[in-house]
Amino acid sequence: MQFPKQITLQQIATLIDAEVIGDANAVVAGINEIHKVEKGDMVFVDHPKYYNVCLQSNASHIIINNKDVQVPEGKNLLYCEQPFEAYLTIVNHFRPFTSQTKSINDDVEIGEGTIIMPNVFIGKNVKIGNNCIIHPNVAIMDYTEIGNNVVIQAGTVIGSDAFYYNTKKDRDVWYKKMQSCGNVVIKDFVEIGAGCTIDRGVTASTIISEGAKMDNMVHIGHDTFVGKNCLFAAQVGIAGATVIEDGVTLWGQVGVSKTLTIGKNAVVLAQSGVPSSLKGGKTYFGYPAEEASGKRRELVWIKRIPELWEKVMKK
Repeated sequence: MQFPKQITLQQIATLIDAEVIGDANAVVAGINEIHKVEKGDMVFVDHPKYYNVCLQSNASHIIINNKDVQVPEGKNLLYCEQPFEAYLTIVNHFRPFTSQTKSINDDVEIGEGTIIMPNVFIGKNVKIGNNCIIHPNVAIMDYTEIGNNVVIQAGTVIGSDAFYYNTKKDRDVWYKKMQSCGNVVIKDFVEIGAGCTIDRGVTASTIISEGAKMDNMVHIGHDTFVGKNCLFAAQVGIAGATVIEDGVTLWGQVGVSKTLTIGKNAVVLAQSGVPSSLKGGKTYFGYPAEEASGKRRELVWIKRIPELWEKVMKK
């Protein structure tokens, strides 16, 4: 999330009641997760396991619960006891939740030739391009950006909160929601089926690139990038922060785990599970998904096990 106006480290420190270690007058561009952070951004860390990752990242400013770490040159710290709570304070300050009494917010931008059917909900700061068709009962949540010639079928939700939680076993409620302040960006000529759900980024964008096509009941997790001209059949589920490169086909009920990459023009056959990255230009099948030709040979031999066992027992 980029801040709407220039803000200094000291102003953030005052907001979250933190101690500045470094240049209090440094300008903070925004706050982002570690895998999305850019120079000028702020990130938070509250576990020693991730201290070094954050300190060596592109982040210019780090909210941290340990002031004794070695600070790389050019970076600043904000020290506080509860960095996660500080993150929530910042997000709720710059993007507070506000209820909406109208089905379509007054500030929505809708392009020429776009059709919005009855019972559609559109939140604040939404942009929709030209010649789109938004079917009944679609929900388009805050800050969503939709390009031109996009079709969204009935009952789909664009921009729901990320399924993302801060976990600590030493408190009564183990899983505490990490407030989503990102958005969804849908490019030109995308078609999304009925009953699909696309989560917004936690702090950045979930992106669906040009020409992607989705069947009904497809789920796309937070911060996922879907490349151009991808094809997803019904009941595909993709976890958060995953990269699906151009031209990938995922057939029905394929499940894809988080933070991995499926290479360009890969095909994953129905009901396969993808727990780790796959190279492009190949066809995959099974769980864990492996090249389909080898997996089929394996299944042939598995079917022959009773026959082979019988021959062994006769000897």
